[in-house]
Amino acid sequence: MSTLSFDSLCLKDEDCPSPTHSQDLDDEFDSDLESDGDEKNNQEMSTAEVYMQACKLVGVVPVSYFLRNLDSPTMSLAHHGLGPLGCRALATALVTDMTINTLELADNHIQAEGAKYLAEMLRANFTIQHLDLSNNHLKSAGAEYVAKVLLDNISLKSIKLSGNKFNDDDAKYFGDALSTNSRIKELDLSHNEFCGKGGEHLGQLLANNEGLEVLDLSWNRLRMKGAVAFCAGLKVNMMLKHLDLSWNGFGNEGALAMGEALKFNNTLVHLNLGNNRLTNEGVSMLCRGLEFNDTLRVLLLAYNSLTVEGALALVNVVKHTPKTALEEINICNVLVNENFVHLLELTCQEHPGLEVQYGGVGGFIAKKPPKRVDPMKVIQDYLDQRKLRLWDFFRNIDKDGTMRVPVADFRKAVQQSSIPLDRYQIEELIQRLDRDRTGMVDYRGLADTRKQMMKDHRRQLRKVESRQKKEKQKSDRILKTFQSAVEAVTPGGSMVMSPGGPKEDSSGPQHFSATPLSSWHHIVMSNSSRYSVTNLSQEHVHLPAIGGSTPYRPTSSPAVRSCSQPNLLSDSPRSPPGKSISAHGAHSDPEMGHSKLSPTANSLTRSRPALNAKQPQGKGRTRRARKKKPKKPAEKDAKIRTKIK
Repeated sequence: MSTLSFDSLCLKDEDCPSPTHSQDLDDEFDSDLESDGDEKNNQEMSTAEVYMQACKLVGVVPVSYFLRNLDSPTMSLAHHGLGPLGCRALATALVTDMTINTLELADNHIQAEGAKYLAEMLRANFTIQHLDLSNNHLKSAGAEYVAKVLLDNISLKSIKLSGNKFNDDDAKYFGDALSTNSRIKELDLSHNEFCGKGGEHLGQLLANNEGLEVLDLSWNRLRMKGAVAFCAGLKVNMMLKHLDLSWNGFGNEGALAMGEALKFNNTLVHLNLGNNRLTNEGVSMLCRGLEFNDTLRVLLLAYNSLTVEGALALVNVVKHTPKTALEEINICNVLVNENFVHLLELTCQEHPGLEVQYGGVGGFIAKKPPKRVDPMKVIQDYLDQRKLRLWDFFRNIDKDGTMRVPVADFRKAVQQSSIPLDRYQIEELIQRLDRDRTGMVDYRGLADTRKQMMKDHRRQLRKVESRQKKEKQKSDRILKTFQSAVEAVTPGGSMVMSPGGPKEDSSGPQHFSATPLSSWHHIVMSNSSRYSVTNLSQEHVHLPAIGGSTPYRPTSSPAVRSCSQPNLLSDSPRSPPGKSISAHGAHSDPEMGHSKLSPTANSLTRSRPALNAKQPQGKGRTRRARKKKPKKPAEKDAKIRTKIK
């Protein structure tokens, strides 16, 4: 395929119709006067003429809509079946066009070849600002051409690339291209095939890009590690305002990482997490980040596996966060109860701009069936509180002590006592103690029930402890992955910090309050031109509020979340690469530092050397020697010697 150029497809002189020669010489002056107007008309029609000639040379049918709307700034050619050749003719005509600023070519099957022609056209055309290439089967080869466009073109502001079957490897092209391109404001990569590795590349894109404001990644496969890595990039992003992550299967793992990102991101305004397999647990993790966020206004959580419990958690976050900016919460598939409606009314009194879209009041999702209390357990609790035995309670009606009493006497005794049982519970208890319908209640089953209740209670405790242990291990793995992803995507020379308290002494060292994620926020990075000493000296840098006697309490004020101090510690010696540097300039270890500074911390570890010092080194060996049983022949020899003596 020959390289596309305007000269190769431009009109030739011999192809143009020859002018008529029937004019007289006397009219030559008049024709010269009209020549300027004729040239102007030819110039206005040049785009149409070039397009017609290009269609003739490549062998395609011209699109009449294009010819009729050449004067319009928006050229909508979606679903026209252009194909690669039709796209070539169109690109040839648009090389010198100065009118069209929005070009829509969705669903034209232009493939990678057509993307190549458009890329060459956009090297010369600086008028087009909005480009739509959705559903064109570009695939990996087309992604490479589009990435070249993003590197070379300086006029594009938005580009739609939905449904082009881009995979994880293709995400690297966009990450590399948009790391240096800050002119693109809107990017649509929905309905593609980005997974784990793609999430890492897209996280790098967010961490390095400084111009993107709208990003659509819906209908992809960002989950598990991909979701965590993407949220790590969002954590340090300073420009993105609208983010659509619906239909990605984020899950609770992604919700945990998103909550951590929202603690520091202070630019995001609109977040869509609909259809992401979130449960009430995931929403509670997300709410931990919403407690510290003061910029997010719209949160869409429709069609997740939420119940009224998750809905209550969301409204409680708004109620207990005075500086929250949330104005719209969409949980349109959740049926709520009267408690939720009452809480929402109270919250709207403090936040009148809040709007919550829910599915309605009532239904099995909102009204959980009341938990039925075991009547045997009620009796056992009653006896335990009063320190009574079963026979003490029934001795008035059980004179023989056989632990068998008539049903009528048993019913009367329970009703006259202060045991909190209603009529239905008493009848259920009688049916369980008199299964054979003999008319006699054998209340020995109550004693057996107590043992079974204790076993069930211990078993339930073991299940809860096991589940909590697994959840903690899972959360630790997610946070560890999130930490490594943050270190990978954060640009050099910066540390990510949370807003601190008020500053007491400006001359003293600055104390920065840390994020709850142990110590991963101390990310020391390489030097950056944007944060060099020259820039710091020329500009007045506002650091976050520092120091304070009051305990750390993150607020939702729009404070600076990230800053860089590459050369503030020039007087202190350089630290080894394996150790972290705190804000004071001294080497700090988040685990060992506390035990060294605090005299009371880790008392067991402090006292152990003293105990070991008193004991001889061979004590452990002597104990093991004493435990060993002497051999039988030795015992026999000892007995013989004693007899001889």
